[in-house]
Formats: sequence, C-alpha cells, structure tokens
Amino acid sequence: MMRTHPRSEPPSLTLVSHHLCPYVQRAVIALTEKGVAFERRYIDLANKPDWFRALSPFGKVPLLLVQPEANRESVVFESAVICEYLEDAGAGPALHPADPLERARHRGWIEFASSILSTLWRFETATHADAYETHRQALVQQFVRVEAELGVGPFFAGDAFSLVDAAFAPIFRYFDVFDALTDTCIFADTPRVQAWRTALFERPSVQQAVTADYGERLRVFLQAHDAHVLKLAA
Repeated sequence: MMRTHPRSEPPSLTLVSHHLCPYVQRAVIALTEKGVAFERRYIDLANKPDWFRALSPFGKVPLLLVQPEANRESVVFESAVICEYLEDAGAGPALHPADPLERARHRGWIEFASSILSTLWRFETATHADAYETHRQALVQQFVRVEAELGVGPFFAGDAFSLVDAAFAPIFRYFDVFDALTDTCIFADTPRVQAWRTALFERPSVQQAVTADYGERLRVFLQAHDAHVLKLAA
C-alpha cells in the first residue's frame, strides 16, 4: 500500500515591489502565469524602510518573502532567482523548456533582456539629443538581434508562454508610454518583434503586472530626469 502524507498548505508569498521596476514586473508575470496567490507590498526606493534594508542584500526589488507553514520567513531576491524558485517548486505550468539545452538558450535570452534594460535606462534618462540618438541606435541594434532569433510566434517559443516572454514584456511596456510622446522608430525594421510586442500586450498577466497609473508615474520619472524624449513631445 502506498504511504500517504498529510497535505501541507502552500507557503504565503509577499512580493516587495516598486511601481516602475521592470524586474518586479517579471516576477509578477511569472507568479500570475502560474496561478500562484501572492500579495504585493510597495516601497519607495528613494526612502527605503529599515526593514527592507535589513532584508535586501543589494537594496533592490523585487524581494519574495516566503512564509512556509510553521517556519520562519525566508527571503528570495533577484527576479531571475525568484522565477527559478517558482519553477523548482513546481508551481503551476512550467515556464521553462524541459530540454536542458533549450532551457539554457532561454536563460541566455533572459540575460539579453537585462542588457536591453540597461540600454533603455540610458535612453530614457538621456538629457541631450546626441546621447538620446546614441542609445536609440543601440536599442535598434539589440532588437535587430532579437528579430533574427524569433520564429512564427506569437511568443518567443511559439505557442508556449515562457520566462523569456515575462522578461521582455516590461521592456515593451516602456514604449507604450514613449509612443504616446514621439515616434522613436526603434521597431521600424523588426516586424516580428513588433508582433511579439502586440501579443504580449494582450496577455492578461502582462496587463495586470502594473497599476493603472503606470504611465503617469513613468512620465513623472521622465520629468524628474529632464528626459530628452519629453522634449521631443513638446
């Protein structure tokens, strides 16, 4: 006779967040796609509370606070590690390929998404035309490289939504705001990337990854950094 074990309650999860952080959005999308219940706790990164400083080794979000049954709270930090934890815990549908080589390929493109975010930071905070154009061209070239990797879609791995999609969706969200200001022409030569962007925008997990005032908050951020992209809108 097979031995049975009493069922334990799933751990209580709290995601420490910031309204604009794209890495928080990655974790939210993964949690939502997996159907995992969690709470969000927002903090002001310009005025970090003491409890957050004590928990976050890098002083960054997201943090996933995991409260297992009858155990002390554990902290999982860094968005990639949070997503891998969810995969290892077997929560919901798998968002990584089963094949080890294909899984490694996906992890590589998640890292590439992070490199795009680094360029995007320089692009959105550029205060002068020359710097803006330099970083715009860098983004164009990065997306041309992504274009060469994409297949028929609608997602990175075809019909299957993956953690690569969760990593790129927050990138495309920036351009939903930028497009309302000016034509950056960044996706002019990447139709597959543009189609992917559209498919991700329609995904409920992506839509729910931010609060309704995301666009307004990003505009306030751009104003605070004297962003050249706002000057183009004028």
